[in-house]
Amino acid sequence: MVWGQRRDVQAQLARRRAARARQRAEHAAACAEQQEILAASAGGDLHLHLADAYRRSAECHLSSARLQEAYAERMSAWSGDETSRPRFMTGVAEACGTTSAALTLMGTDHGQLSVASSDGPSRAAQDLEFMLGEGPAHDASASGRLVSASGRAIESRWPAYGPALTSLGIHEVLTAPLRTEGSCIGALAVFDPGDGTAGAGTLTVIADALTRTVLLGPDADPELYEDADHRDCVQQAAGILSVQAGCRVQDALAMIKARAFADGQPPDAIAEQVVRGTLKLAQGS
Repeated sequence: MVWGQRRDVQAQLARRRAARARQRAEHAAACAEQQEILAASAGGDLHLHLADAYRRSAECHLSSARLQEAYAERMSAWSGDETSRPRFMTGVAEACGTTSAALTLMGTDHGQLSVASSDGPSRAAQDLEFMLGEGPAHDASASGRLVSASGRAIESRWPAYGPALTSLGIHEVLTAPLRTEGSCIGALAVFDPGDGTAGAGTLTVIADALTRTVLLGPDADPELYEDADHRDCVQQAAGILSVQAGCRVQDALAMIKARAFADGQPPDAIAEQVVRGTLKLAQGS
């Protein structure tokens, strides 16, 4: 399928998902109204609690619909080539009041499983967390709580990650966990939100919308319209290096991360060199 056709297909898919999300939002809002009527007539906290839950659900679905609609509009209007196509995360960033946002899915060990970003700085920030093993997405995912830091607090909270992040020109970060029932699957981070920030409350709503309706649920698309990166090349390089060095894959991965950080390069760039055979990290290889 040529790029123009794929663009149209993705835009149509996003519109259909948006329409279904709006239908779910309307249904949840109607249920909330019904519970509020029951609370007014019969009294009791149960109906009020149910109404509140339905209102939150409606807000979540409505937020999801807006993200899908924004992506559909961008895709329909785009006339460039595939290499510079609109990213789904661009709309997420704008909804959060910034240009830089990053979504990270975490494993049970809080290691990165998949990443998606809106721009270069947010991807560089994700790479730093991947290489250094510390940062806001890691903390938000591990604690299940909002994480925020700005100015000098960034460097004091994360001794390795903090100075590296501020060297990118980023001086504020706000991160919300991607919570599910009884667990957390990752985090959504926004960088340098500035005066236009939507605030922690809106960030939480958007994070919940992404978790419940984009990453999970009947219309789930964890690949985020092909924008998600599972770092396949890095994993392949770690496998190759583990054979060359006669070490565990985890140790080979640590070698790639360390070399990338030392050279000031993305880990994917180092991994590509290992896979091509142009970079030898194992002694005697």
